[in-house]
Amino acid sequence: MGGGLGYLVCLLSVVLSLVWGEGVVGLSVNWGTRSTHPLPPEIVVKLLKDNGFNKVKLFEAEAPVLRALGNSGIQVMLGIPNDFLAPLATSVGYAIRWVSQNVSTYVSKYGVDIRYIAVGNEPFLKTYKDTYLQTTFPALRNIQAALIKAGLGPQVKVTVPLNADVYETVSGVPSGGDFRSDIHALMLSIIKFLGDNGGPLTINIYPYLSLYADPHFPVDYAFFSGTSTPVVDGSISYTNVFEANYDTLIWALEKNGFPSLPVIIGEVGWPTDGDSNANLQYAQKFNQGLVDRIIRGQGTPKRPTTAPEVYLFGLLDEDTKSVEPGNFERHWGVFYFDGTLKYSLNTRLNGNSNNTLVPAKGVRYLERRWCIMAPEASISDPNLADSIKYACSYADCTSLGYGSSCGRLDTRSNASYAFNMYFQTVNQQKGSCLFSNLSVLTSMDPSQGTCRFQVMIDIGKHETSPRTPPTSSSSSLHDNLPIIFVLLSLIFMVSVY
Repeated sequence: MGGGLGYLVCLLSVVLSLVWGEGVVGLSVNWGTRSTHPLPPEIVVKLLKDNGFNKVKLFEAEAPVLRALGNSGIQVMLGIPNDFLAPLATSVGYAIRWVSQNVSTYVSKYGVDIRYIAVGNEPFLKTYKDTYLQTTFPALRNIQAALIKAGLGPQVKVTVPLNADVYETVSGVPSGGDFRSDIHALMLSIIKFLGDNGGPLTINIYPYLSLYADPHFPVDYAFFSGTSTPVVDGSISYTNVFEANYDTLIWALEKNGFPSLPVIIGEVGWPTDGDSNANLQYAQKFNQGLVDRIIRGQGTPKRPTTAPEVYLFGLLDEDTKSVEPGNFERHWGVFYFDGTLKYSLNTRLNGNSNNTLVPAKGVRYLERRWCIMAPEASISDPNLADSIKYACSYADCTSLGYGSSCGRLDTRSNASYAFNMYFQTVNQQKGSCLFSNLSVLTSMDPSQGTCRFQVMIDIGKHETSPRTPPTSSSSSLHDNLPIIFVLLSLIFMVSVY
């Protein structure tokens, strides 16, 4: 009897470990939707599950996305855009209505597993010039009050995703870390509030941006290979900027009386286009090193046994994001916009038997045809410059920039790329491949080398519910001026010589 009971207990332990173990070790990722041709949410959720992503961070509450995540087993961090901070700060009633409409409804009616509400998105970024300094903390307090009133306080926690520029080190090493002097008191108030309410601090860390901003930044220090000349801080040697940056924050927390506050890395990743250092090789190298750390549960020198929760940035490319920070902004995805693979990534997760990424399934495309510059058209045609300018004013031409995947095309191919991006962006509409009689349709894929001439997905065949268009103005002429300038300069030089 005793032996049989012991056997059953042992067997039960094994079974429970298998059941609980599956999905516990997973990946977390940011899912942005700033795209002219977004994948249907149901396909994206399947993509997440097929690749072992069990946590997702959303930047805003979108009904089709939230409904698709219902009963999926995927945990959600739901974001609130910065534009909502002012009304949330001034009215607890507004916060109560927001929670009711965007949290309570989806938790109770659709079974969405919302774990965090991310109030704002990098609201203290220096480039915002104090726009959100007075509204972020009051909005945070009101959202917390609304969650408590809705009975969701124990299960849904609040946080504020912040850029790593909220802290700094005057000594140049992590142990000199402290919060910026202009927001020091505000940061401590927010951190104390988070700690009192069981919420984590969320920080976005971007090693790529260190490399982008400083041409003298040591390339190896941006990765996890451990080959860089280390930065020595007392008895600790740092061989990568990720650990050094994270530990600078931990030092800042310790100095100000919060040594054990949980920290989430809200965004970290590497873009694949739009800059010479934004390429497939570097992105694969960085993200593989990052995933390896996540799977191992690896901490940092200051918190060696407590690995932070890490959200990769991002899941899919987004062709209407603002390019004010750089052309790379539209190319952070681990997958292309249509869920196709960019590069291999060994995840070694329970939910992914292939141990590597797999593409999205069930994606439908527009007809396989492209709009290119007509063979008989001349690059000296006086209408060519304006035609390219028009095309790139309404479509994403960021891959044409210097050092980008299509940066080595000749003038004719540059024009073809611009024409095709416009043609695809407007869903291959009749009359959209005219361009003053400079263009022609072809069924032969004009892609060459690293440059992909896209065919867009057919959103009409996928759409099952209305979708609110992106509010971003990033597809404006202003955002594409750098690319247009490069193209016009190239055309001018060719026509002169």
